[in-house]
Amino acid sequence: MSLIIVLLCLALVIGAYFYNNPLGHSSWFLTRRFINWFPLGMTYSFLYMGRYNLTVAKTALGSGISNEEFGIIFAAGTLTYAFSFLINGPLVDKIGGKSGILIAALGAAAANCALGVITWLVLSGRLHMRLVGIFSVIYALNMYFQSYGAVSIIKVKANWFHVRERGIFGAIFGTLISFGVYFAFDWGQAIVNLTKASAPANDSWATPLLRRVFVPDGATSDATWAVFFVPAAILTTWALIDIFLIKDTPEEAGFPYLETHDASAGHMDESYSALDLLKKVFLNPLMLMFAGIELTAGVLRNGIMQWYTIFGHEIKQAGAEGIVANWGLLLCLFGIVGGFAGGLISDKLFQSRRGPPAAIFCGIMLGLAGVMAAFLFKEPFLVGVAALLIVAAVTGVHSLMSGTAAADFGGRKASATSSGIVDGCVYLGSGIQSLGVGYLVTHHSWQWWPVFLMPFALIGSLIAARIWNELPAATRKFIHENEGRKGHGASHKTAAARVSS
Repeated sequence: MSLIIVLLCLALVIGAYFYNNPLGHSSWFLTRRFINWFPLGMTYSFLYMGRYNLTVAKTALGSGISNEEFGIIFAAGTLTYAFSFLINGPLVDKIGGKSGILIAALGAAAANCALGVITWLVLSGRLHMRLVGIFSVIYALNMYFQSYGAVSIIKVKANWFHVRERGIFGAIFGTLISFGVYFAFDWGQAIVNLTKASAPANDSWATPLLRRVFVPDGATSDATWAVFFVPAAILTTWALIDIFLIKDTPEEAGFPYLETHDASAGHMDESYSALDLLKKVFLNPLMLMFAGIELTAGVLRNGIMQWYTIFGHEIKQAGAEGIVANWGLLLCLFGIVGGFAGGLISDKLFQSRRGPPAAIFCGIMLGLAGVMAAFLFKEPFLVGVAALLIVAAVTGVHSLMSGTAAADFGGRKASATSSGIVDGCVYLGSGIQSLGVGYLVTHHSWQWWPVFLMPFALIGSLIAARIWNELPAATRKFIHENEGRKGHGASHKTAAARVSS
C-alpha cells in the first residue's frame, strides 16, 4: 500500500513538472529535460537509501551500537561530507554533473558493500570487535562519495532550468530527497525484517529473492548486512542507466543555448580555477548566510530524522505506533509537501526570492520544537506530528537554500561549488547534532533532544530574515523587463522564444 502511495506522489510530481512551464518551453524540451532529471533524481534518491540505512542497521543491531557510538559514526560521516565539498564542488564544476553522479553512485555502492561485509563478519562470529571504529572509517568513505550527488544534480539543473523555474525544481529536489528517505527507512526496515532467520513467510514478491541470496537454509543469525548490499546493487543499476540518458546541458541534447539569468549571465565565457570558485563562495556574504541557514537546518533535519525512530523504540509511543511503524512513508509525504510549499511560495508569492519562505519555515520549526519539548513524555501522537511537520518545514528550507538559492547566486559556472559548500553546512550541522544529541540522551535525558534543536531554529529564522529581499541582479532585470510588461501585452512565452525551442 505504501508503495502505491509513493508512486501516486511521483505521478503528481511529474504532472506538476509538465504543468509548470512559465517560460513556454516546447513539449519536446520539457520531455527531454524530464528524461534527463528523472534517472539523475532516482540515483540521488537511492544515494539516500545508502546513507540512512545506517540508522536502520543501528536499530536492528541493538546493543551492537550504542546511542553514543551511533552518534560518533554518523558524525564521522557527516563531517567528512561537509568538508569534502572543498574538493568536490570545484571538481564537479570542471567535469560536469554527469560524471559527478556516476562517481557518487559507484563509490557509495562500493562503500555500502564494505559495510555489508563487516556486518556479516561480526554477526556471523568470524570477527570479534566493536563496530564503532571500523564503521566510522567506512561510513566516512561512503559519505565522501555521497557528497558528489547533490552537487551533481544541481550542476545539471543549473544548465537546464531558468531561475524562474528553479522554485519548482527545488520542490522536485525536495521530493527526491523525500523518496530517498522513504527508501532508506521503509524499504530498509523491510529488508531487515525479511532477512531475519526466523522471519515468517509472507506474500511479498521480494521475500524469496532476498532469502535465497542472504538467508541460506539452516541459517541461525539475522542477515542484517542485506540492508547495505541491496542499495549498492540498486545504485549500480541506476549508474548504468545514467550513462546513456543524462546530458549535462541542453546543447548536448541538441537544443539551442539556454540563458538561465542567474549570476553567471554575461560571464559564461570566463574561466575559473578551483581557488577562484572557492573565493566566489567564501568572499560572498550572501553565500555565507545561505550556509548559516543550512547549518541550522542540518541540526533540525537530522536531529529529527535520525533520532525519532531510536526514541520511539527506546520509549514506547502509546497512540503513535503508526508514526513509528510508517516513519519512512510519512517522512516522504511530509517532505514532498514541504518541498513544494517552499518552491511554490518562493516562485508564486515572492518573485523567486528564497529568503521569505525560509524565514517563515524556520520560525515554524522553532515553535514545533517547543511543542516537542513541552509534551515529549506526555502526548506521543502530538510529538510525532510535530516531528513530521518539522521535517516538512526543513525540507522546504533545504530545497530552497542548497537546491536553489546557492545555484541562483553562484551561477552556472560555480553552481556545484556554491551549492556544495552550502549543502556541506547541512552536514556540518548534522555532525554537531549527532555528537550533541547522542551525548545528551546517553548521559542525561531524552528531554534535552528537542531543547537542543530550538536555538538553531531561532538562529536560522534570524539569518533568513536578513536575505528577505535578495535576488541575483540578472534575475531582477529579467523580471523587470519581461514580467513588468504584462499590462502592455508581453508574456512569458515571448521571453521563452529567445531561450528555448
